[in-house]
Amino acid sequence: MYVNLKVHDLSFTYQSLPVLSGVNFEVKKGDVLGIIGPNGSGKSTLLKNINALLKPLKGSVMLEGDNIFKMSRQKIAQSMAVVPQDTSIGFNFSVYEAVMMGRVPHLGRFQKEGEDDRTVVKESMEVTNCWSFKDRSVMELSGGERQRVILARALAQEPEIILLDEPTAFLDISYQTEIFDLIKELNIGKNLTVIAVLHDLNLAAQYCDHLILLNKGEIYKIGTPDEVITVDNIQEVYGTKVIISKHPVSKTPYVSLLPRIQDKFVKAISRKIHIIGGGGSASSLMEELFFQGMQLTAGVLNVGDKDWETAKNLGIGCTEELPFSFLSGEKHGENLEMIKNSDSVILTNTPFGRGNLKNLEAALFAVEKNFPVYIYEGFDVRLRDYTGGEAADIFQKLKDKGAREIANKSELLAIIKDKND
Repeated sequence: MYVNLKVHDLSFTYQSLPVLSGVNFEVKKGDVLGIIGPNGSGKSTLLKNINALLKPLKGSVMLEGDNIFKMSRQKIAQSMAVVPQDTSIGFNFSVYEAVMMGRVPHLGRFQKEGEDDRTVVKESMEVTNCWSFKDRSVMELSGGERQRVILARALAQEPEIILLDEPTAFLDISYQTEIFDLIKELNIGKNLTVIAVLHDLNLAAQYCDHLILLNKGEIYKIGTPDEVITVDNIQEVYGTKVIISKHPVSKTPYVSLLPRIQDKFVKAISRKIHIIGGGGSASSLMEELFFQGMQLTAGVLNVGDKDWETAKNLGIGCTEELPFSFLSGEKHGENLEMIKNSDSVILTNTPFGRGNLKNLEAALFAVEKNFPVYIYEGFDVRLRDYTGGEAADIFQKLKDKGAREIANKSELLAIIKDKND
């Protein structure tokens, strides 16, 4: 696929203060690339370097094979348009006149716009839903309306690439969705390449094909939203704890913030809990215990299992096995090591077959080593035994050796909190 833009070894300083350092990436035609990162990480500065509004200390930006820093402003504007964060227009133009300004890069000195220019402007305004108020003053528009006008002006340039600097920063959620839906439609319908600086991680995950995560002026991670928006990456770069789940419709990462009071819970609790689950039997319990500030590990879980997804989303340490695979001796050993490093073990009501029987054996190991073992909602294992009775036999040994059956979550939480006092 054709590469629209390539950034090579880009570094930039403000008055000898390093802002960007050794930035390398390329954007393929028709891609939607999001640039994310905390305040001060260099997002907007990178965008201004890409557009040659700022000149780097070193490095290059190649636009369709040409060095952008050797191109005229008019030539750049014929291929690249910018939608800035500040959408204010300093003069009392009509909406139509403001959008017509996008044709300037295609006009010669003293040349007046022609019929082709008027056609492009009308099409740009129609696609951005602002033709209906073309005669209104830009001073009278709401924030969302003004943003559509600025986007129409950018489209009137007929660019190959559009740069967006936090285009929805001051808009309510309805306008945010409208603007990004429109941008995605243009990306798909016109094969328009989009590079957007974004603060909202959920918007970035929802609408971008790839993401760059900046940290202190360097690329910390680049990849798909699933690869970039992870618990570990967000905690390391933003310094905040989050839960990352899947959006129910798009299946993209969805970020939920945890209150900082969570840190106080964690500091107050010294006990470590290991959860043996699978098949979704431990998901809600893991979420509840995590929110309560418990220090959790889990295993062995098959990759792709709902409990595995929950553990990954919460950043819980987990011993994992390949999907649909029997638990190996190696993974069983890792599971036992996690148990040894815990203070208690919770066994959830997962079904047992030959593939995961070692998890039940791990619970038996725990109780035999005098670890408190709690069987959570695990009554009548015969209904979940697909081993010909072997699982039921181990389950009975667990109870005979002191594993405690717990009927519900509130009872389990009360016991754990009592143990922590």
